[in-house]
Amino acid sequence: MPARLSPVPAPPRPATSGPGVAVAAARPLAGAWAARLRSPLAAYYLVLGATIALVVIGLIMVLSSSSVESLQTLHSSYTIFAKQAMFAAIGLPLAVAAAFVPVRAWKVLAWPLVLAGAAALLFVLVAGTNVNGNQNWVRVAGLSLQPSEAVKLALVVWVAAVLERKRALFDRTVHAVVPVLPVTVVLLALVLAGRDLGTALVMLGLVAALMFAGGVPLRVFAWGGALATVGVFLLVQTSANRMQRFAHTYGGDSAADPQGVGYQPLHGLWALASGGWWGLGLGESRQKWRWLPEAHNDFIFAIIGEELGLVGTLAVLALFAILAVGLFRLVVASDDMFVKIATGGVLAWILGQALVNIGAVVGLLPVIGVPLPLVSSGGSALVTTLIGLGMVLGCARRVPGAAEALASRPSVVRRALAVLPGRRNGGSG
Repeated sequence: MPARLSPVPAPPRPATSGPGVAVAAARPLAGAWAARLRSPLAAYYLVLGATIALVVIGLIMVLSSSSVESLQTLHSSYTIFAKQAMFAAIGLPLAVAAAFVPVRAWKVLAWPLVLAGAAALLFVLVAGTNVNGNQNWVRVAGLSLQPSEAVKLALVVWVAAVLERKRALFDRTVHAVVPVLPVTVVLLALVLAGRDLGTALVMLGLVAALMFAGGVPLRVFAWGGALATVGVFLLVQTSANRMQRFAHTYGGDSAADPQGVGYQPLHGLWALASGGWWGLGLGESRQKWRWLPEAHNDFIFAIIGEELGLVGTLAVLALFAILAVGLFRLVVASDDMFVKIATGGVLAWILGQALVNIGAVVGLLPVIGVPLPLVSSGGSALVTTLIGLGMVLGCARRVPGAAEALASRPSVVRRALAVLPGRRNGGSG
């Protein structure tokens, strides 16, 4: 008799649920996002998306935080917001134009920009306007402009161009510091002559970051940092107002002098505390009713916390983090040393200023009058920051592989979605 064949067992059916399935399903998606972050377009879309989101949030919060003061002093709830919206309307096209400027053109513009910045700072000292004890503003066609904000952009372009050209000579210390440090000292002296320590500190950190990104030997930072520390100490010691702010922050009593130098930071903390997790609601701030000075400018982060809560403040921090990741990705992806140095400078400029502003609002740093980039009210700061980011976006479109990736998408919509994870190959290009 023929042998009986045993039945072939059916293959096991794949599981459709359980923790293992969830992990397996998450891996392709995580891999797709990781692949997109390695894409040559990652820096471009991260910087572009974070910039647009921060500008939109800034306009909304400027309208909310300035409405009361604008109504009481300028007879319209929309006057301050309208000026900010006007500068945004100016800055965005300029950012687009800056994105189309070739890198070689930025290098040619380096010396004219820094010389024009120095001339503008001299003009401020001669014919500027004093605001809150600082003479760093000029009136042009009925608008208040702050030339020192444009000097930050000029420094980024000029220092990057100089360091790229002299990089092969850094074995000799004189080539690593000349002419960068002498010119920087002159510009800082002009800003400090107008008593604007906050802007001077941002410029100092900006130049230090540019030199670090350019590969300047660490021995320069050792004695340069020591001299800068001594200089800042003397500037604080020789100003009664600065000493009071420093003592208020680090003196141990957060409620000291609540009607004097501690008034603004105290009300800023109250705004953050009253917002709780979810906030009082957009437009429902109490501190903006002339309790918190500069609610739409230096302390707009406190109003965000009061109206949108901890969730709103974390969203703003997340956008700055995304912007930082995008800028860092460009530094890594670019093969042009000028682009690497300039992008590192823009990263230090925006993120450093944001940290100083937020640190002052939450009570970790003294209040030195530094606005929150892209969010606070201030036309000069908004326009120059947008131009700097436009320059960076133009560089991001020219990194190796970016042009081919953009050209592979036949439509504007598909090019805009190029950064999203793909379904088939996990996101190539």
